[in-house]
Amino acid sequence: MSHAITVLLEFVYLLALLGLAIYGFNNLLTTILYLVARKRGQVASPEVPQPKTWQRVTVQLPVYNEYYTVERLIGAVAQFDYPRDRLQVQVLDDSTDDTTLSLRRLVDQYRAQGLDIELIHRTDRAGFKAGALDNGLKTATGDLIAVFDADFFPAPDWLKRTVPQFADLNLGCLQTRWGHLNQKYSLFTRAVALGIDGHFMIEQTARSRSNLFLNFNGTAGLWRRACIEDAGGWKADTLTEDLDLSYRAQMRGWRVGYMPDVVVPAEIPAQIEAFKRQQFRWAKGSIQTARKLVPALFNADIPEHVRLLGVIHITGYLVAPLMLLILLLMLPIGLLAPQYMRLFSWSMVASFGPPLLYLVTNTEYVPRLVDRLRLLPMLVILGFGLSLNNSLAVLEGLFSSETGVFVRTPKMNLTNQSGELTRNSYTMTLSPMVLGELGLALYALVALFFLTPRFGLGIMPWVLVYVGGFSYVAFANLLQNWQLNRAPLKATRLASSK
Repeated sequence: MSHAITVLLEFVYLLALLGLAIYGFNNLLTTILYLVARKRGQVASPEVPQPKTWQRVTVQLPVYNEYYTVERLIGAVAQFDYPRDRLQVQVLDDSTDDTTLSLRRLVDQYRAQGLDIELIHRTDRAGFKAGALDNGLKTATGDLIAVFDADFFPAPDWLKRTVPQFADLNLGCLQTRWGHLNQKYSLFTRAVALGIDGHFMIEQTARSRSNLFLNFNGTAGLWRRACIEDAGGWKADTLTEDLDLSYRAQMRGWRVGYMPDVVVPAEIPAQIEAFKRQQFRWAKGSIQTARKLVPALFNADIPEHVRLLGVIHITGYLVAPLMLLILLLMLPIGLLAPQYMRLFSWSMVASFGPPLLYLVTNTEYVPRLVDRLRLLPMLVILGFGLSLNNSLAVLEGLFSSETGVFVRTPKMNLTNQSGELTRNSYTMTLSPMVLGELGLALYALVALFFLTPRFGLGIMPWVLVYVGGFSYVAFANLLQNWQLNRAPLKATRLASSK
């Protein structure tokens, strides 16, 4: 191999190590900011008196083929303890199956009970979720706009607890914490739940209480309509319309608030393939949003530290290709430039950032430290195992000129009873990506075989986590797909193939 190629590999390897270190130390900083806020008693939302006159609220429920969950969702919204003359509900339906028939029945039922609820059905799905939300705004009557995805289950007092916060006229958006309806379904959903808790309990709280930019998470949140309009409205040019709008709003001077003490439980995808597709959409959309907004973020009239941490936040999914690069380069670097491998262990100091963040995550779902310690290895394995999936998403987000299709995450109305996941028309088919994951697991084993004699047993844990990650994601996905294919089909009738 020529000297120039070796130098190039060394440069890319060092760049990947530096990038991972930056994101790892960002997790450490986030955890410290959260602990400081907790010590100061700033985690809980401030008490705000209830208004004499409640603002008018429109609740938007974007739906696309959600046959199993819409009844629960609309039933929960219908129970909101909020003045009926100040409440409007819009069911924004893009469905192509029997979901629409179920929605018409439910809307008629609750309208007869005095709820101001309407069904807005589209047949073209233009702009996907962003298009549906924007279309609903044309007939929305509320000054505040609440958004709930189909798998969420808000409590009756959700509006009464969130609306008073908008006495702050600078508050443009208010996010509440996601909870879980089925976190005990399997070891996989337990680990995913811990990951979600880490984001919502630690990251969102730390960013909010430190006056840093944070994101609306697409659901279980409340927007000031004037903020949506001032920021330019919902846009469909990325797959993460929520991240896009929240950053545009904050660059316009609006504040995005966060209430970690108001929790809305939701369903965790129990099918690994569905979870991978969800992660792919989030990763691709986040990088699309970064590509779109980072130049404006650099020019925004905001403090330097807010700008810098905002860029790190909005580009967070770059961690995946950095992890993958380190694996792919580990073997050639170890053979051709072994001196650089010593830097690998030092860079791993930053890798303690994410585990510490999750260990500090104390929620009602995993309140005991010992349980978080047990789940942490599984969460780490998932993170490494998803690096191929998310890397491909990042590359598409960076280089594809097309927005892509908003692939909705199927909701099955699952609880904590294992075995509820059955094959139906929403079940996702196995992606060929599983072959790449198996190949990377094999490559990591080959690297382990060649590098261990050179660098000793100390390198084994770092390589084995790649082996375990890719092996678990691939084999668990294959096994689950085999089990689902053997199960009888529980189908919803598709009205069309759109």
